Amino acid sequence: QVQLVESGGGFVQAGGSLRLSCAASGAIVTVGNANWYRQAPGKEPELVATITTTGNTDYADSVQGRFFISVDNAKSIIYLQMNRLRPEDSGVYRCGAELSYRKGTTWFVNNYSGQGTQVTVSS
Repeated sequence: QVQLVESGGGFVQAGGSLRLSCAASGAIVTVGNANWYRQAPGKEPELVATITTTGNTDYADSVQGRFFISVDNAKSIIYLQMNRLRPEDSGVYRCGAELSYRKGTTWFVNNYSGQGTQVTVSS
């Protein structure tokens, strides 16, 4: 079963850093366009960062210059490096990606989302 699994969340003091990972697994998988969302309690989900297959990235204004998204294509892992964290960065971070995978001799393409990982930044 193809899936995305996040890791790397946790507690950190303001000003600290965390690196989130999102691993695609379950088959021979290729990561296409990918993104990270976050959702704080009582708030709408916010698109934090996106990356295309050509390496173009885009960020929410609130994280510009502090967060960096990347993809290790060899390992099929999507990363989110988060620096100079602030309390308002706290929330559940969830990755999403277009995944291409093979079953037998047939390739499929679908969009997947992970279950999320909690990030808590203390002041």
